[in-house]
Amino acid sequence: MVSEAKNNKRYRCPVEATLDVIGGKWKPLILWQLKAEKLRFSGLQQSMQGISPKMLTKQLRELEEAGLVLREVYPEIPPRVEYSLTEFGKTVLPVLDALCEWGNKYLDRECVLGKNEELEAADGPALQ
Repeated sequence: MVSEAKNNKRYRCPVEATLDVIGGKWKPLILWQLKAEKLRFSGLQQSMQGISPKMLTKQLRELEEAGLVLREVYPEIPPRVEYSLTEFGKTVLPVLDALCEWGNKYLDRECVLGKNEELEAADGPALQ
């Protein structure tokens, strides 16, 4: 398999590069939150329960470095900072939409499987 280099990293396939840029617990959620509007740091943190300020800062910096997120600092007192998707960042939205669609199907499947197990338990043990 041919190895591709980008940002001093070597990738064996495009999926590996994609997961390196947008993978993890928080990056897809940050991108999803920025899908419709610009948000300030506090707005992002409030909409993402469980993320620490340090982790949010780290993830935002990595997404900014990758060219997916734009950080705008307004010259006001106190300074106002807003985050939004770049034009290139918006190209990841179909990927996130596909993940959302798949997640909905998975959750529906889990609900159906759970209901089947509940019905079997209510009917009593199966005869053999």
